[in-house]
Formats: sequence, structure tokens, C-alpha cells
Amino acid sequence: MINQNQPSLYKISIFGITHLQQHNPIMVAWWSAVFPGFGHYLLNQYLRATLLTLSEVTINTLAHINEAMIYSFCGKFEMATSVIEPRWAFGYLVIYMISIWDSYRSAVYQKKLYHLTKLQNITPPRIGIFSSEIQYLERKKPIVGVLYSFFFPGLGQIYIHRFGLAFYAIFWWWVYLTLSGLHESLLSLVLGDLHKSTTILNPHWLLFMPSVMGGSIYHAYITAVEHNKLYRLSQRNELTKRYGSNKLRILP
Repeated sequence: MINQNQPSLYKISIFGITHLQQHNPIMVAWWSAVFPGFGHYLLNQYLRATLLTLSEVTINTLAHINEAMIYSFCGKFEMATSVIEPRWAFGYLVIYMISIWDSYRSAVYQKKLYHLTKLQNITPPRIGIFSSEIQYLERKKPIVGVLYSFFFPGLGQIYIHRFGLAFYAIFWWWVYLTLSGLHESLLSLVLGDLHKSTTILNPHWLLFMPSVMGGSIYHAYITAVEHNKLYRLSQRNELTKRYGSNKLRILP
């Protein structure tokens, strides 16, 4: 019987498997810099991560950060300064920097918690049966999660059983596709209309998409790897508990 007051490396719920894991804090901070909230998703801090991603999209849109970045990349610095909204830009900068620092700090501390919890050798159940879902810890192929996310961000999260995050990612990917005009642009490009293909695109929403796809791919890959580690650890603890006291006799 597992003492629920004792910490364990993972917990199975209706939304998936939430677990402690060790990350390179620099990598976590880098993903927060790519898209605020992504670093916290890697740390399984889903509520604050979702709040930060919503904040990123909302304030970025109000401050016209993406448009200013595009003009800056093109060398049009005067247009970049004229399009940006300072009322929102300063708040955006504060949230952006705190998001990076908080994810780095959390990654450092979670790494310590991971090692301390692992020493206790507590093996929680590997299956959770709920009225609307069945969740279980299993071995996964990380490359499958990568391919799913590459074809459509969010599908990789379905593969790793993070259903809440999966539908959140799928919903926003449809929003980006619709508002950026990417599908219509690709269709025009295939039909040979290059001018229409470029004019249809909305650069503000298009600029979100590489970060979202990259984050979805990395999250699906690293989570599948971690689930495999947890599966092996759970298997080892279970076998040790069942057969560890048995004595091996070679000769009668």
C-alpha cells in the first residue's frame, strides 16, 4: 500500500502523467525565451505555463512585437519603432524576462527534488482507471512523438497521454493556421501564383508557428524519453520487491 503523503516521481491523473524530472536549466530557460511558458511545460507546471502562453499571444498582439521584429530583420528600423505600442511593450518585456528566470530557477530546484525523491524507491501504480479515461505508464518511441508533432502540433502530446495539453495545442495551431493564411498561401504556391502566395500571409501570426512547432516536437520527444525512464524504474522496483528476497540456489 502506497503512503499518499510520501512524494513519488510521478502521478497518474485523468489528464495524463505528471512527473518530476531533471532538465538542463539552460535548455529550459532557452525554451522560455523562444516562447514564454514552454519552459514551464517541460517542468510539468501546466497552469502557469498556460497562463504565460496566453499572455504571450495576447500582449504580443497588442504591442505588435512580431511586426516590429519583422521590420527590424528587414532593416526598416523607423517602421519598427513606429508600429510598436510602448504601453504594452514594457509589460511584455517584464513578463518575458521573469518567465525565463522563473523557469530556470524551477528547473534547478526540481532537479534536486528529483534526486531526493528517487532515493525513496516509492513505486506508484502504473495504471489509472477513471470513469472517462484510462491512463497508464508504458514504453514509447520518442521518434513517433516527434513525427506526430511535426505533422500537426498537439498530436505528439496525444501520443504521450497529455490530453489536456494536446487539445490546447491543437486548438491554437488551428488558430495560427487560420489567421496566418498559411494553407491558402501554400496552395497558391503549388498552383504557381507566387505573388498571391506572399500577399496572403499574415506575418504576425506566422511568426508564432516555428516556435510552437519546435516546442511541441521537443516536448513530445523529451517526455517520451522520460516516460521510458520511469517505466524502467517502476519495473525494476516491482521486480526487486517481488523477487528481491528470493535466494538463488545453483546446487542442491
